[in-house]
Amino acid sequence: MVFALIIAVALIGVAVTLLIRAVVMPRQSSVLTIESIGPYGFEGTASAIDTGGEGRQGRRPLDELAGSLGDFLGRRLSGIREAELRKRLVSAGMYGTTPRKLLGYQVIGAVALPIVWLWLAGLGDVSGVLTILVFVVAVAAGWYLPIGYVSHRTRQRFDKIDYELPELIDLLVVTVEAGVGFVGSMRIAAQHLRDPLGQELRLTLQEQSMGLATSEALTHMVERSDTPGMRLFVRAIVQGETLGVSIGQILRTLALEMRKRRKAAAEERAQKAPIKMLFPLIFLIFPAMFVVLLLPALITIFDTLK
Repeated sequence: MVFALIIAVALIGVAVTLLIRAVVMPRQSSVLTIESIGPYGFEGTASAIDTGGEGRQGRRPLDELAGSLGDFLGRRLSGIREAELRKRLVSAGMYGTTPRKLLGYQVIGAVALPIVWLWLAGLGDVSGVLTILVFVVAVAAGWYLPIGYVSHRTRQRFDKIDYELPELIDLLVVTVEAGVGFVGSMRIAAQHLRDPLGQELRLTLQEQSMGLATSEALTHMVERSDTPGMRLFVRAIVQGETLGVSIGQILRTLALEMRKRRKAAAEERAQKAPIKMLFPLIFLIFPAMFVVLLLPALITIFDTLK
């Protein structure tokens, strides 16, 4: 009976999905990219921007389904905060994912996980109360999993940006002191640095080439990558240009400061390591050691008492 109910729910879901795809199929291809970064916009190319592997053949059907679901719900729900979602996607470097596609993935997760749980519950002897509780948890988990993935990618990306900032400043120091202008130095650095910092530099240069002032383009860069190192870098450059201070001297001071910050971050992680090792040591290593060391003695004591 339970297995038949699962099959019926799955068939209904497939029918609803096909109906939604038939309704929203006529859509423009421009929906597949983020419409704008700041007030100017961005047109990414596969050679310049890493889309996170979203163009691979294996993921296209799922992307189309998520995009169709997101478009369908986005046109009918006014409470979707697309601007906030777009900002989070840009911060995560997911330029090929629209806010509505992310919404579609949330819907897919909220439907797929409960169906999987119902199938597993039908295979085993699970009580009705537990089935309902886990069903509700699965719906919530499926809905928030895509957002959690975006947040995870954002944290990883910000860590890489902060780690690579000293290399950027070293390149800028060398090129600026060789007589290259600051914008030209950023262009040279963008060609040599790896992503994601290279992505941010290319986006900043594109905004600057579209007519935005350098200080405003740098401000947009720190809005996209709001890390302590990036804030320090942009604040120093903007203040230096405003006050007329030598960019080379500012960059040399920044390079020393960034090296100190990287060293302090490494020392902080090293100091946290013993605390993080404490829990696996207590719960995983110590019990095994006690078994190996004490079990023979306990067996000998029991044999002697007998």
